[in-house]
Amino acid sequence: MRNFLDIEAPVIDRFGGEAGLEARLTKPKVAEQIQSIPNSQWLSAASRAVFQAGFSWKVVEKKWPSIENIFHGFDLSFCRYLPEEVLDELMRQEGMIKHWTKTRSIPRNADFFWHLSSEHGSLGDYFSHWNTANYIENLKYLRKGGDRLGGKTAQVFLRRMGMDTLVFASDTIRALVREGVVDKSPSSKKDWAALQEAIETWQMQSNRSLNEISQILSLSVG
Repeated sequence: MRNFLDIEAPVIDRFGGEAGLEARLTKPKVAEQIQSIPNSQWLSAASRAVFQAGFSWKVVEKKWPSIENIFHGFDLSFCRYLPEEVLDELMRQEGMIKHWTKTRSIPRNADFFWHLSSEHGSLGDYFSHWNTANYIENLKYLRKGGDRLGGKTAQVFLRRMGMDTLVFASDTIRALVREGVVDKSPSSKKDWAALQEAIETWQMQSNRSLNEISQILSLSVG
């Protein structure tokens, strides 16, 4: 595994210097910004990522305002108590994407988020205290407690909310394999431990966020 500055150097050259690269990168929000995000926005974004997994992103984006109306703005208290017979009715409404398992994830994740919010004060309070030193464990907790919130779906959801996170784009995985961190998309306990060690090392070497590391790794391949 190379020093991250050695990985970054040719990417900087490719974009004509550090300013060119910086203009290309998206960066995470600060804790105060994360903390101010309402609970409903977290559930909406998580649900949108779930619906987009394996489906046309453009179709989901076009329908999402209607879906938000159908689910009362993704209010946690409303969504967490929806029984299956009501979900079935909602799924038949105009503008809804008719996919049962994805639709069923909404009340399940609403209940998970409601308990997190009750314990921590709000979802913004909970997520604003995530530490990248516990990044892998945080992802595992989200996957275990939520519904269909594993892998890239969770990463896309978190990145959209401004969280500091990796996204396992195909080029990012290729870069991780090239650097000898993993030999495929992380799945085993050994893979995740190796990834956590790598990102901690690269953060110390570069003083960059996970967002930036993820994107630079991808750009070093593409």
